[in-house]
Amino acid sequence: MKSKNKTGPKGLRMKELCEATGLPKSTLLYYVDQGLLPQPEKTSPNMAFYPPECVERAALIRQLQSDQRLPLAKIKSVLEALDRGEDVTPLLMVHQVIFGDQTEELMSLEEFCQQSGLGQEQVKELEQAQLLMPLSNEGYDSQDLAMAQVLARGAERGLTSDDASFYPRLAKQMVDAEMALRRRLTHSLPMAQDASLTAAMVQTARIMRGYIIERIFQKRVAASQSLKDESLLS
Repeated sequence: MKSKNKTGPKGLRMKELCEATGLPKSTLLYYVDQGLLPQPEKTSPNMAFYPPECVERAALIRQLQSDQRLPLAKIKSVLEALDRGEDVTPLLMVHQVIFGDQTEELMSLEEFCQQSGLGQEQVKELEQAQLLMPLSNEGYDSQDLAMAQVLARGAERGLTSDDASFYPRLAKQMVDAEMALRRRLTHSLPMAQDASLTAAMVQTARIMRGYIIERIFQKRVAASQSLKDESLLS
């Protein structure tokens, strides 16, 4: 009498998935909960099997976090695009143009304060005023530090957050206008063309912001008679 072959569920148990990915159970369960990894096949209340492709998918998630420093919400949209068979290269290219190298090690708040000369309360106040705007909740990068050092020197000369509040206010208006222009020029384009034009517009905007603001400032000073000249104000 021939014995019947019993085929069990194909996949990895959590312990095997942890070993294959190098990630702790808590991280993997969080990825599943957020929809980044597929739900496992449960054979009993305490036994679940995860698809083998979870290993490659978890590695991609970690790569996007470390190399691109993408938040999980953005990573989820990238993974969903991949699942639909879309080419995500243009999306990642735009992200690279906008954010640049995201692989530098972030500073803790304590290290940031030590290197900038600011106290923790000052950092909190400057963040609330949007004069300091770290991209990550996990720490501060070199651009944050450079700005913090400028603000620390300004504070020594009496510059307050209220004095500089026009910078983020006017910057928001400029960015709103830039985003509206981008939307008008790219909304009907396919993804690859949208990404290519967006990247070009980002690079153009960086040059125009610096050039036009600096030139307005320089021409205002050049037209004045002295540093006390009232024409500097208008």
